[in-house]
Amino acid sequence: MTMDWINTILRRPPIGWRDLADILVVSVLIYEVLKLIRGTRAVQMALGGGLLVGLFYGSRWGHLETVNWLIRNLAGYIVFAVIVLFQADIRRALAHFGRAPFFRYFAKAESAEDSIEELVVAAGNLSSQRIGAIIAIERQVGLRNYIEGGIRLDAVLTYDLLQSIFLPSSPLHDGAVIVQEDRVAAAACFLPLTVNPRLSKELGSRHRAAIGLTEENDSVAIVVSEETGSISLVVDGQIERGVVPNQLRARLRALVLQRSDVRPLDEVEYT
Repeated sequence: MTMDWINTILRRPPIGWRDLADILVVSVLIYEVLKLIRGTRAVQMALGGGLLVGLFYGSRWGHLETVNWLIRNLAGYIVFAVIVLFQADIRRALAHFGRAPFFRYFAKAESAEDSIEELVVAAGNLSSQRIGAIIAIERQVGLRNYIEGGIRLDAVLTYDLLQSIFLPSSPLHDGAVIVQEDRVAAAACFLPLTVNPRLSKELGSRHRAAIGLTEENDSVAIVVSEETGSISLVVDGQIERGVVPNQLRARLRALVLQRSDVRPLDEVEYT
C-alpha cells in the first residue's frame, strides 16, 4: 500500500513553467487577501469558514450524514450573508486591487496631472501667505531612505493637506514633504544639505536641502521662501528662482509626465 502511494507520486509528470506560473499567481492572491483581512472582522469570518470546511470534510470522512446535509444546504445562504455583512471590506479589497501597479499604469497620466495641479495650487497659496515649504517629488530613483527618517503619512495628495502641514503651528512643518505619485508619503523629512561653495549666500537651509537632494538623485523639489514668498524649482542641483504658478505647472508637466530632459525655463510654453 505504501509503496503504491510512493510509486504514484514518482510517476507524476514533471513540473513545467505553466505550473510554476500557476502556483505563483495563486500564492500572490492568497498573500494579498491575507494582508487585506489582517486586523479586520474578516479574520474571524475566515476562521469560521475554515471551521465549516473542516466540518464538511470531517462529516464525509466520518459518515455524519446529518452534519454533511446541513452544511451543504447552508453553503448557498452563507455566501449571500458574507456579501451583505462584509460589503465594505469587499469594496475596500476591490479598490486595493485596482490600485495595483498594472492597473495604475493606465491612469498614470491623469493622476499625475491632478497631482501637479494640487502642487501648483498649494505652492501658490503658501507663497501668497509667505509660509516656508519644501516639497520633494519622487521620480525614477526612490526616496525611501528619507521617507523612513520622517513621519509616514501615505495620504492622498491635496493642497489642503500640504498647506496644513507647513503651517507654523503644525508639528510637521519643520522638514520636507515627500510626494510619491499621487500620495504624500511622509512629512518632516530631513534632506542632505548641499556643500556647493558657489551658491548665493541668500539661499537658506530649505533651498540648500532641495539642492542637496536633487544632486544625489533625479527628484524634483519645490521650495517656497518664508522671507519673500517666492517659489523656486530645483532639478539636478540647479535652482530656478522666482517661478510663478503657470511656469511651475508647465515645468512639472515636462518633468513628471515626460520624465526626460527638459528645455530651459525660457523655452517652455506656458498656458
